[in-house]
Amino acid sequence: MFRRFNVFWVLLLVAGCSTIIVNQFDQRFGKASVQTRMYSESYPPAAEFISDVKPILDQRCVMCHACYDAPCQLKLTSAAGIDRGVTTARVYHGSRVTAAPTTRLYTDARSTQMWRQKGFNPVLNERIQTEHANLEAGVMYQTLQQKRVYGETTDEILDPKAYDFSLDRAQQCVGIEGYAKVQASHPEWGMPYGLPAISDKEFDTLTAWLASGAPMADDLSAHHKLTDEVERWEAFLNGDSLKEQLMARYIYEHLFITHLYFGNDSNSRPAFFKMVRSRTAPGSPIDEIATRRPYDDPGVDKVYYRLAPERESIVVKTHIPYRLDQARADRWTEWFLSDQVQVSELPSYQPSVAGNPFVAFKDLTVNGRYRFLLDDAETFIMGFMKGPVCRGQVALNVIQDHFWVYFANPDNGYEKQQSLFLADQSEHLRMPSVEQSNVLPISTWVSYSKRHHKYSQAKFNEIKNWLQEGKESLDLHLLWDGDGANQNAALTIFRHFDSASVVKGTVGKQPKTAWVIDYSLFERIHYLLVAGFDPYGNLGHQLVTRLYMDFLRMEGEFNFVSLLPAEVRYDEIRSWYVGADKEIIKFVETRPEEAFFKSSVQYTDDRDYKSQLHNQIRQQLAKVLSRKYQMSALNYSREVADFATQLEVWQGGSIKWLPQVVFIQVDDPDVAEPAYFTLLRHNAHANISSLFLENDNRLPDQDTVSVLPGLVGAYPGAFWQVQKSELKQLQQQLVQVSSEESYQAFMKRYGIRRTNQEFWPYSDRLHKAYLQAEPLDSGILDYSRLENR
Repeated sequence: MFRRFNVFWVLLLVAGCSTIIVNQFDQRFGKASVQTRMYSESYPPAAEFISDVKPILDQRCVMCHACYDAPCQLKLTSAAGIDRGVTTARVYHGSRVTAAPTTRLYTDARSTQMWRQKGFNPVLNERIQTEHANLEAGVMYQTLQQKRVYGETTDEILDPKAYDFSLDRAQQCVGIEGYAKVQASHPEWGMPYGLPAISDKEFDTLTAWLASGAPMADDLSAHHKLTDEVERWEAFLNGDSLKEQLMARYIYEHLFITHLYFGNDSNSRPAFFKMVRSRTAPGSPIDEIATRRPYDDPGVDKVYYRLAPERESIVVKTHIPYRLDQARADRWTEWFLSDQVQVSELPSYQPSVAGNPFVAFKDLTVNGRYRFLLDDAETFIMGFMKGPVCRGQVALNVIQDHFWVYFANPDNGYEKQQSLFLADQSEHLRMPSVEQSNVLPISTWVSYSKRHHKYSQAKFNEIKNWLQEGKESLDLHLLWDGDGANQNAALTIFRHFDSASVVKGTVGKQPKTAWVIDYSLFERIHYLLVAGFDPYGNLGHQLVTRLYMDFLRMEGEFNFVSLLPAEVRYDEIRSWYVGADKEIIKFVETRPEEAFFKSSVQYTDDRDYKSQLHNQIRQQLAKVLSRKYQMSALNYSREVADFATQLEVWQGGSIKWLPQVVFIQVDDPDVAEPAYFTLLRHNAHANISSLFLENDNRLPDQDTVSVLPGLVGAYPGAFWQVQKSELKQLQQQLVQVSSEESYQAFMKRYGIRRTNQEFWPYSDRLHKAYLQAEPLDSGILDYSRLENR
């Protein structure tokens, strides 16, 4: 009883102290209320924000404060995000029992006042607007000033007891009333967190802007010049016929996360747009319909598909560019609006229908839908890496660290006859996404595993009958050749632990596994991991999504091994699942039909059938294989070529000490600008079927690396800088790393650590080079994975 009494008084004292602090600010600067900060671009102070302030925020702050994983959900990517402020609520929360309310910027609240009602606290002063109050009562200024007061560290490696760089670290998401306590407890936590302070000039610019009341505007000048294009595309997407409405619904559900740009945009860096559902027709201001998923019931009789300017800074981890031009419109017309397409009734928005694309879009031809996906296959594969998942080891440990992807030919006989089969199997093809965001994982998992097993058996019977009819055989003609021109025919996927990247071509050494994706598999991946995935969903929803993806991965793998001789298929698959859970082994070995399909691919007596198969596929795709990341095909110096070659034959050993992604700047005294390369670490596994025990399945002695030209990946773990003449020495010292101490010695010589006083100049050079080399695909990198070593 006495203890309870003490706790009561402690809580009362804390509450009282908080009230006193609030009252102090109220007494000094008045009551807090939302201020007007958004202005037209023509308003001079707001124009200065665009020209002087926003570049600093982009170059020094956005690399940590963007997307769902921004600390305290503070998104500094746009004026609205800055004004919204911070919250203690987390998007990525691994133990939610029920789904959380959504907090998507520009979607789930239409004003700063609405965000206050949802629990967001300001980082800008919302009391009396004087210069003194704007600084004294503004969290943003206080964090910047704190960095200057505390001073720069002389340590090369920050004290891990003082700085926590883990993704799930405790966060201090307080308003100005609680900031003094945080400041006293952690004086070293000024902003930028765990990085060098901004320059005096940058600090003065931000201070002047904050003191003036932080006037802001969105820079939409480039978007305004494209009004005619917007009108043309909105007219195309909002036709009155049923087939036009169904086409637009299908397109929206696949492009809602992309950054659309126009092919005739004359800027080297185009203006990007987002496709949204609106209550209002083209010609009127957009009234966006906010739903958890793109296929949820919009609650209106007529949906309009509109192109809204992208207001946020472009960051690599969410950037998926997609081109709109006349050729694209012509292809969509051919695939979706031909006489073959007959739509007598639009599908409902009931979850069992809307969440199952094989039901909702049954009236659109399978060939048209598949052609739409293949046309930009890299884009849609990129979706499950950069879309709603955004980050998460549990979401991505379902794939290998490095593998190649091929696609079924849309014009082979089997794909052409898919329409009736998929319609018949629609119930078995249901995915966890139709259960919405609150799921009981065990019961849901069992029901979907049964459905998937029935679909698999039906598919094998369908293929068996098709082959017995002698229409075609299992040979390389079943694979899409990109129609002789499309480089999306072969892709390489790299996993970087809790993030991933995809590039065109077959990049790197031959990987352990490969996938062949057909239409039904492609569609299910998209609706499972992109359209149907809710980052705000409960734990059950996220676990079932991950578990279901096991089925889809294995289906893609089985499609690939079906081209191998029948007698070696099971041995190959078993080698990918060494030590896997007995249920996974059972699933692998209860697919006997597949072992009896005869492959018509021609092999020599050489037993390395997998290598032969990859080589034959590459020969068939030779016209369309991208060589952008093939070091041997590019005109690099002998030093660079030798460096890449020697590292790519490296296996095991020191690789386990490396971060997942390393960006390397190579300086050459004979060349004005440095060259940039990416070193990717590939973690080997006995199998990847375990949900939580990934480390138990690791095979570090089989780890490998790839060296790619340019920058690949959104989350660099380290920066290295080296003279071209020293590449050999770097490689030799790197392979000799045998401990944390020796790795730190390596970084002392070649690394640009987060404490390096040249860190920001290095970062600026890298981003500038990235933009120049990739004006379409580049963006602001994320520094949340930068190591402290």
